[in-house]
Amino acid sequence: MEKLVINGGVALNGEVSISGAKNAVVAILPATILAQDVCIIENIPNISDVYYMTKILTQLGAEIRRIDKSTLEIDTSRVNSYIVSHDMTRHLRASYYFIGALLGRFRHAKVAMPGGCDLGVRPIDRHIKGFELLGSNVQIGANAIIEAQADKLEGNMIYFDETSVGATINIILAAVKAKGMTVIENAAKEPHIVDLANFLNSMGADIRGAGTDTIKIRGVEHMHGCNYSIIPDQIEAGTYMIAAAATDGNVLIKNVIPKHLESISAKLIECGVDVTENDDSVRVCSTGRPGKCTIKAMPYPGFPTDMQPQMTVLLSIAEGTSFVSEGIWSNRFRYVEQLTRMGASIKVEGQMAVVEGVEQLKGAPVKADDLRAGAAMVIAGLTAKGTTEIEEISHIDRGYEDIVEKLKALGADIRRVNVPEPDELSKVV
Repeated sequence: MEKLVINGGVALNGEVSISGAKNAVVAILPATILAQDVCIIENIPNISDVYYMTKILTQLGAEIRRIDKSTLEIDTSRVNSYIVSHDMTRHLRASYYFIGALLGRFRHAKVAMPGGCDLGVRPIDRHIKGFELLGSNVQIGANAIIEAQADKLEGNMIYFDETSVGATINIILAAVKAKGMTVIENAAKEPHIVDLANFLNSMGADIRGAGTDTIKIRGVEHMHGCNYSIIPDQIEAGTYMIAAAATDGNVLIKNVIPKHLESISAKLIECGVDVTENDDSVRVCSTGRPGKCTIKAMPYPGFPTDMQPQMTVLLSIAEGTSFVSEGIWSNRFRYVEQLTRMGASIKVEGQMAVVEGVEQLKGAPVKADDLRAGAAMVIAGLTAKGTTEIEEISHIDRGYEDIVEKLKALGADIRRVNVPEPDELSKVV
């Protein structure tokens, strides 16, 4: 077990380079199964979600070779199993993308219910509806095993009554080798969906309209390997942008796609923070307390739900009263309890938080309730007076590569320390 110890109050200054997108790579890695060939994928972030995804691929029969720190060669020609056990799926939510990929290749998938962050009820009914419309029979059996099986997959019209990123991705994975045309209406438009579609097209798929409400997929019989580079991580970039703003810093965030950051940049500018966009970087510069604003987490191109906790930290030290509403996950505000330990004044009413800005947060022992809540606690610790200790940081490692090293390079006083396991503590006592 480990924890982060942060001595706050230091302005971040310098440059930071953003890694490949977590939300893209966890979809693209299962998609390699469809190639039945060798794929070389670059700009892969070194995060725990990638570790478990590659473990699952290896268990299914893939051969994986690391070319360098951020590049993997993945040969899925010998994948010979369609079963993914709970031992692996419990570590991450995105493990359910193996259902679509295995169904697309074998017409059969048995995948245990996924784990990941607890953000409230996250049903997969839209995924199941889509698989069934493609001709698959889906059952949830003992031990929450999801089994999808089809004699053949055929294209169909699929309409989502609510936009779903996960269901959009899973149906794309299943449909690329289905017979005929599949049309997804009210599809999610996030950048990582576009990245997945571009990757699949590089392998010979025929996908059009990714990034719009309507995605058309014409099934193909065969796919092949390719070389591909993952897009930069929109959420990691936004996290460093807010960290710079919260600490009165001046940081150049490199290796980004500024268009993907527009909703984040707009809210920072509204708060009085100086944001300058370049071709593949943004500079964030802040002096003094930020101003208040209203945030509503929405599907892309709206403000990302994965940035809502980090932005709330900034608003907790802003001048005036801000309002934050969550339109995606029912349990996203769990982190507020941790922030109030640090002196924040936040009241949550259903899916709305009222944030009364205070002059400064104070260091305290807190925990990371989930991945993005953990990032929020890091930002809070960086801006707070005194020492903050963050436990349960395995959540943070799921989505942020080298976060301690990157923050240290910007001047932060942060370190990772070991925490004795409970049985070791009893021996000491």
